[in-house]
Amino acid sequence: MKKATFLITSLIALMFIGCSPKIYMSPDAKTLSSSHQTIAVAPPKVSIAARKKVDAEAIKEQQKTESNNFQKEMYSWLLKRKMQNRIFVEIQDVETTNALLQKAGYGENAMTPAEICAVLGVDGLITSNYSLSKPMSEGGAIALGLLVGAWGSTNQTTVTLEIHDAAQKKMIWNYNHKASGSVGSSSAQLVDALMRNASKKMPYTN
Repeated sequence: MKKATFLITSLIALMFIGCSPKIYMSPDAKTLSSSHQTIAVAPPKVSIAARKKVDAEAIKEQQKTESNNFQKEMYSWLLKRKMQNRIFVEIQDVETTNALLQKAGYGENAMTPAEICAVLGVDGLITSNYSLSKPMSEGGAIALGLLVGAWGSTNQTTVTLEIHDAAQKKMIWNYNHKASGSVGSSSAQLVDALMRNASKKMPYTN
């Protein structure tokens, strides 16, 4: 039993698999992004697949919680790279972003990325969509790992990241990827893995 527990503990880690990400960058992305002084991270749109024995209201609340988690983790990731001199723009803190958006009626009224930039007073905006599902319970993944040595996927995520330029009112960069996480994966681990992958082609990174 102790051996099994140690095995489970030592192998609880996030693993991402899947096809290569699809990335679009406009021809003028580098030029436009180089003029940006401040950017903001908009609250991500999160959708969670319906599951048995989980009512719609609970899923709605979880989507709101995950949106907050993803936004904070993305901001923290960008801020860390900013401190490492790997990102050249200022990042508006999420508390300011969310307070300004709330005052503008964001969530109740539809707003374009350009309109959001105007409300926030930023030059660029990162928007994102996360589609989450859980094809296998963590208990099932652990059982499979102990039986056959293959750790099943407990979290599947399809993510789309976009960067919008306020001046030209257009999208200048798009990243789309599907990933799977194993036992114990968290919002922080998911964002870290995805952002590390996405940043290789992100116009803000050195």
